[in-house]
Amino acid sequence: MRSHQLWEALAESIRIEGVDPLSALGWKKTGSLLVGRTADDCSVLRKKVEQLVDAGLGAEFLSSDDLLAEEPALKLGEECGAAFMPDDCQLDARRAVAFIEKANRYFAAEGRYAEFYNEPVTSLLRSESSGDVDGVQTSKNTLYCKKAVVIAAGCWSGSLMHNLMQNSEIELDLPVRPRKGHLLVLENFKSFNLNHGLMEVGYVNHESAIVSSTSSDSSTGHDANTASISMTATMDMSGRLVLGSSRQLMGFNTEIDESIINRIWGRASEFFPALKEVSLNNSSKSREVRVGLRPYMPSGKPVIGPVPGLSKAFLAAGHEGEGLSLALGTAEMIVNMVLENPQNVNPAPFSV
Repeated sequence: MRSHQLWEALAESIRIEGVDPLSALGWKKTGSLLVGRTADDCSVLRKKVEQLVDAGLGAEFLSSDDLLAEEPALKLGEECGAAFMPDDCQLDARRAVAFIEKANRYFAAEGRYAEFYNEPVTSLLRSESSGDVDGVQTSKNTLYCKKAVVIAAGCWSGSLMHNLMQNSEIELDLPVRPRKGHLLVLENFKSFNLNHGLMEVGYVNHESAIVSSTSSDSSTGHDANTASISMTATMDMSGRLVLGSSRQLMGFNTEIDESIINRIWGRASEFFPALKEVSLNNSSKSREVRVGLRPYMPSGKPVIGPVPGLSKAFLAAGHEGEGLSLALGTAEMIVNMVLENPQNVNPAPFSV
């Protein structure tokens, strides 16, 4: 909720400056739908709506007729329904990140910002007298800090912390792991219209599903290398159809798996029968496949806070697929910790 407020404030601030938030960030208020196909799904969704309303969010349950009025492309039968969040907004990941990077670079001239790419951190620098973290050693430079070192290395955070702590007396297990995901982006789908961001109800369960690192996991029924597929569908600002999504624990593998793309397409077709009339093979020239590694935490929630025993060191990692949407709230929380300001969000549930 706090991150949503901050993104809205950012969008409004650049609008006042004469910049279109849709063009700069891909920002638009679309609302979102969490969709169920069965009576059992709808029971889950009704409880979800109650939780969201109790938390102070706008949410309502839509019956099958109401849902199909909102999204005519869905064809799910009489038992379907949805949790509708009318205030949800959409961002374009690439545009939003590029906007933030460009804004950061304005501070370079003041000596307040610098970038060091392809230059891994090899160790933390610690004061011999106090033990405080004074900076980091990279493969090429020694970088000193005044206030803090923040470790926010995405899915590499776990392995990075393991390497940095190897010769330390501090015991810290940060179980952030890479969880591979595929997205399918299709052009020339302007006739196929979506009015909101859509996810099937099972998507939220996969967010925090605990998948064993061994060959199989009886608690989830998933092989560690087997992809779980959940339907997600949005239209981006260019009118492209973006379909997902998959989740696999396969280390740092980022190769495209065509079988996963076919499963994503098949899953989406179960919700949108019109897609069955289109051959995915014929769309090879008008499609893009995105593969990325989400920073997965078994608990399903990120780790944000000071590192125990390492004064002036902070962690912000494990946001799974919500890193961009939660970025501003996470940044605010870390800044308030570093400057010892009051918090807008209780940080206790996210402590290391």
